[in-house]
Amino acid sequence: MDDPVPILLIASTDTASRRTLEDELRRRYGADYEVVVCVDYAHGRAVLEGLRRWKRAVALILGCYGPGDHGGLDFLRRAYGYHPAAKRGVVVTWGDFASAPTVFRALSQGYAEFLVIRPERPRDEEFHGAVTDALDDWHLAQGVGFEAVRLIGEVGDSRTHMLRDSMSRNHIPVGFHPAGSASAQRTLEGLGLQNPALPVLVLEFTAPPVVLENPTDLEIAEAMGVTRPPSPDKVFDVVVVGAGPSGLAAAVYAASEGLSTMVVEAEAVGGQAGTSSLIRNYPGFSRGVSGAHLAYRTFHQAWTLGADFLFLRTVESLREDGTHYAVSVSGGSVVRCRSVVVATGADYRRIGLPQLEDLVGRGVFYGSTVSEAPSMAGKQVCVVGGGNSAGQAVLHLARYAKKVTLLVRGPSLSASMSEYLIAQLAATRNVSVRPGTTIVGARDQDGFLAAVKVAGSGEPSGSAGEEIEAAGLFVLIGSSPRTSWLPDTVQRDKAGFLRTGAARDPGGDEAARSDGPPLALETSLPGVFAIGDVRSGSIKRVATAVGDGATVVSMLHSYLAGKTAAPSISQEGASPGTGP
Repeated sequence: MDDPVPILLIASTDTASRRTLEDELRRRYGADYEVVVCVDYAHGRAVLEGLRRWKRAVALILGCYGPGDHGGLDFLRRAYGYHPAAKRGVVVTWGDFASAPTVFRALSQGYAEFLVIRPERPRDEEFHGAVTDALDDWHLAQGVGFEAVRLIGEVGDSRTHMLRDSMSRNHIPVGFHPAGSASAQRTLEGLGLQNPALPVLVLEFTAPPVVLENPTDLEIAEAMGVTRPPSPDKVFDVVVVGAGPSGLAAAVYAASEGLSTMVVEAEAVGGQAGTSSLIRNYPGFSRGVSGAHLAYRTFHQAWTLGADFLFLRTVESLREDGTHYAVSVSGGSVVRCRSVVVATGADYRRIGLPQLEDLVGRGVFYGSTVSEAPSMAGKQVCVVGGGNSAGQAVLHLARYAKKVTLLVRGPSLSASMSEYLIAQLAATRNVSVRPGTTIVGARDQDGFLAAVKVAGSGEPSGSAGEEIEAAGLFVLIGSSPRTSWLPDTVQRDKAGFLRTGAARDPGGDEAARSDGPPLALETSLPGVFAIGDVRSGSIKRVATAVGDGATVVSMLHSYLAGKTAAPSISQEGASPGTGP
């Protein structure tokens, strides 16, 4: 028997609002969702409690706020405790500007996630756009629906975890079936596989389905067939290395302005931003936008404008190729180009404790909260970090986990996190913030994380520490730039980030460049630019990374128009590395 359809719940004491919302939701969504209408908020809370007991999935909860109904905001705040994974929206009436300060304050404190104006006409697409965006985000977080790819692997296996995360972030519908489960057994038997090398990937969208046993990234990329290496004779105007916000923005603007563009990405579109469950401060998205959706839409925009992409391939080195550059990628391919944009971003730093490193993928994760959050349902988890990414991770995990503890090394969050996130953390009942705290150890049970040990930031790492129960630990601290694939002649700062423009060391080896000083985003190598988090001195925000991506294209035009000599790059200086 099919699972019950998800619930869309409306609650309001205002008869006109209740009737209008019911009519709109039933007419537009009634075939795919069950619309439940509650005549007051006590009724709504009772229904939500019953739905929780019956284990019914609630996708959306709408409450009202206005002159005729002042109870919706408090109802939505309380609704979080019943169904934290549900999207919550506050419905207001057009022209009720007096209520705006109260509603905006409640939104900033996490009472609801988005605001929508009550429909006042048939086919109010602005209203339905808000509803469908919320439902789209809910479905993405649940990981339910069509399985384009079926993944069978061990729970807690780090490679399986990486594949799940990569597929989800690349918007590939993936269904995970734990090894030994009934569904996994049926799949393997149907394929005639006995004791295969796990993880197993089944590409259901091919005819016949392609089956891969413990595949490499390159094998997956070739089997997918979406992107292929270019002809050796092809010379691109620019190769963008990395498909985070800055790299994708550069691809959009470069392709739209007629530059032949190739983007190489080793993991998933969106970079670190792609793992963010909800970005509330990106211009133009008043309701917020998930990092995965923002990244996917920008990728699709660049693709339709003509940019080429190479996914799941690692850049290994950069070298001179006559008057051009040659970018070597995993699998033996070489992409030739006239200029390079380095948008490789940065990795979250490792904590470095052996106890934790042994548990990566089995309760310990670096980033990756979106794909793993549902598995934390009813459990206690910890997040390490003090920036916006950590704050967004906590709020997303709090939808599923029994309790989320944010461990912050510094004395407070105010220096590193946006105020709107700090307010939401303070207003979320199952979230606790522990400033001045570091992790000093961990305890496992049956090979999975069971608890972390913490101490005050001033205490030695070898101290016994206080133990906090935790089935999951999500680490989002600092950043380590992905620059090891670049030649040593590219100037870096002390932390390894790339110096650009005026930030260069004027006494460096390239001080006597014949082509004059570098452009603002140009590195010490002519025609090699750095944007986004990999750039020294960059502001670690999505909007500023996108700004870099847009700005660098004008510099590409200037460089390509004035290019008169081959780049000067030492063959000996080019050393392979991990790439993006």
